Amino acid sequence: MPAVLISEVGPRDGLQSVKATMATAHKCAWITALHAAGLREIEVGSFVPAALLPQLADTAEVVRHARLLPGLTVLALVPNRRGAEAALQAGVHKLTVPVSASEAHSMANVRRTRAQMVEALRAIDALRREIAPQVGLEVGVSTAFGCTLQGAVPEDEVIALAEQLAAAGADEIGLSDTTGMANPAQVKRLFTRLRGAIGDQAGAAHLHNTRGLGLANCLAAYEVGVRAFDASQGGLGGCPYAPGASGNVVTEDLVFMFEAMGVPTGVDLPRLIAAREALRAGLPDEPIHGMTPEAGLPLGFQSAR
Repeated sequence: MPAVLISEVGPRDGLQSVKATMATAHKCAWITALHAAGLREIEVGSFVPAALLPQLADTAEVVRHARLLPGLTVLALVPNRRGAEAALQAGVHKLTVPVSASEAHSMANVRRTRAQMVEALRAIDALRREIAPQVGLEVGVSTAFGCTLQGAVPEDEVIALAEQLAAAGADEIGLSDTTGMANPAQVKRLFTRLRGAIGDQAGAAHLHNTRGLGLANCLAAYEVGVRAFDASQGGLGGCPYAPGASGNVVTEDLVFMFEAMGVPTGVDLPRLIAAREALRAGLPDEPIHGMTPEAGLPLGFQSAR
């Protein structure tokens, strides 16, 4: 059994951050390849107006394809009740809602204050309880470790916001290093505080490698009990509303780190590396990253059991 859950966010977080649009058939082929590698949770798109993110305008169609893959939890990002309604109609298994700890980023990203987003979450929770109570609801607290627009984000505000979100109906609340400003000591401190404040509702770590600390921060989170991690194949993506915030943690490198440590992920590394070809086929001009795929697996490497 996997000891950690790796949630692949490339088909949403990655694709929304590149200018090119991947054809729907290529998206479906890429998601199929990721599933074949053993990934069992994939964020496949977002339900936002097509004019804002034309790269993800086909999310409903992609959801329908992803639902055919056995054992896969299909996620989609929704910023409001309207998006949640469309996502539930399409058949997602889990909704993920971005709520910024930084007021400045919240206004830039979703054009709402933090307080308005807490109320939006409450409305989304009421909707899913009414029409699809089996669907999960998670929140990623964006800019939890700092913001390129406002600078430092007080940790007390992050924890207070998480408590409000827990009370508003979220099943899980994770912390996101949207701008790549986190360090391992900060990650340990904030996730420890999060767990102390909301207990089992503490969710995934979504960490970036913008300043080269992505894997170190993931390890720090693991050491204080985090067992779910977002990552993007090839390190694709960032945040279009946070200047300079490139660099999701590379899924291949994260899986290698855990497997080399003896921590099972349930992911087949050779198949995961092979899935890069489906990504390249859909975005031939987009640079993709990863130390493990470039170096190759060590001689005699065996996955954790």
